[in-house]
Amino acid sequence: MSEVYATRRARLRDRCQAGGSQSALVTRPANVRYLAGAAPRGAVLLVGRTEDVLVCAGPPDDRPAEGRPDEALRLHTLPGIGGDPAVAAADLAAAQDADSLALEEHYVTVARHRAIRSVVPRIRLADLGGAVEQLRVVKDEEEISCLRIGAEIADQALGELLESILVGRTERHLALELERRLVDHGADGPAFPTSVATGPHSGRRAHRPTDRRVEEGDFLSVCLGATYRGYRCEIGRTFVIGTSPADWQIELYDLVFAAQRAGREALAPGAACRDVDRAARHVLDSAGYTEALPPLTGHGVGLEIDEDPQLAPAAMGKLDACVPVTVEPGVHLPGRGGVRIDDTLVVRPEADGGPELLTITTKELLAL
Repeated sequence: MSEVYATRRARLRDRCQAGGSQSALVTRPANVRYLAGAAPRGAVLLVGRTEDVLVCAGPPDDRPAEGRPDEALRLHTLPGIGGDPAVAAADLAAAQDADSLALEEHYVTVARHRAIRSVVPRIRLADLGGAVEQLRVVKDEEEISCLRIGAEIADQALGELLESILVGRTERHLALELERRLVDHGADGPAFPTSVATGPHSGRRAHRPTDRRVEEGDFLSVCLGATYRGYRCEIGRTFVIGTSPADWQIELYDLVFAAQRAGREALAPGAACRDVDRAARHVLDSAGYTEALPPLTGHGVGLEIDEDPQLAPAAMGKLDACVPVTVEPGVHLPGRGGVRIDDTLVVRPEADGGPELLTITTKELLAL
């Protein structure tokens, strides 16, 4: 893997030099991990003029889930408590005779920017922008393998929950049980706070579980994800509890399922991100649910659960092969509930079989 991280840093260095900067200071934790193999708490990465250095506030954690720093990197640990690794990294850049340093200004506070400026007054500070995030969009097969394993863990946890008795249990209790099962099956932890929504809460995006108890006839919508070696996937399903679904539930479910299928089928290298959103949204718009729709149909996943690209009406850009995304349309009807169906897929060309579905739990409307 050391060669992989070195290649990633070389690509970033090329971008910096093309923009007129000799070195870069990376402070966003997911970006540090992408380039360095690990992101110990508070650590920053200097992609330097002559040497790359991982600057840590303390000794790196040795837990496998946290990743291990690239052995080719020099580690610089601050000697005492209270120092700022970013300020120390800027000082190291000056020691390498850098005359310019690109910062992730979207992630650096004003106070930190001033502190950096104070120790390197002669170095020109530039904006790195989203250069690292852009490099992260297309995943290599090792990254996709981590997402695939995370998806298998999430599928397994959800499948086990569906085999248990649900009536009378609270949303909060079910969410906690799902998160425990994720860890039991090998996840680093949940990819995001698990959402369990019942009855009138169902179908809400990012619903926070409450003490409402599951009742017969409820829609139950669940959204969870596993983190595996830092990579985060997502799955969402909707079920009916304890009885045959009502006609309105079947109609709404079939509609959201059709929208989700349209979005999945639109995933292809070269497809415009807004066109994927449009494919799913058109199905729901045509049925009169314009006001009940979420702001986006999906998003990228990886070291963070919400990455570029965004599949939204105003999204710019086109999809590339090997980009993992969610497709997650839903409809929530106030006072009644609703439906969400959410999968993680990897964009693949038609010659390779089209989009690769990572989350495979059935999308049939089950009565549990």
